[in-house]
Amino acid sequence: MTARIYRPAPNAMQSGRGKSKAWVLVHEPASPREIEPLMGYTSTTDTRAQVRLSFDTLEEAEAYAQKNGIAYHVLPEHRSTPKRTSYSDNFRSDRRTPWTH
Repeated sequence: MTARIYRPAPNAMQSGRGKSKAWVLVHEPASPREIEPLMGYTSTTDTRAQVRLSFDTLEEAEAYAQKNGIAYHVLPEHRSTPKRTSYSDNFRSDRRTPWTH
């Protein structure tokens, strides 16, 4: 069973960097999810899917995986591009799009 090591993207609904600083190790699903016929719940027999480990650095996550014999692959981290805007630009006379209010 392989694992993914990645740094999650920041939440799109908030401007903070909250839970996107740590590196996360999650196991790939070993068996597909199934729908139970009685209640309609989604279930799986794979207990490793519930485990989500957080590490401060990529090196710590890789060391943990190597120490425990877990095959892993590292996904590139998500870098956001800062968009610098000024409030006063909304009222410029040479604005490309017209003011709609």
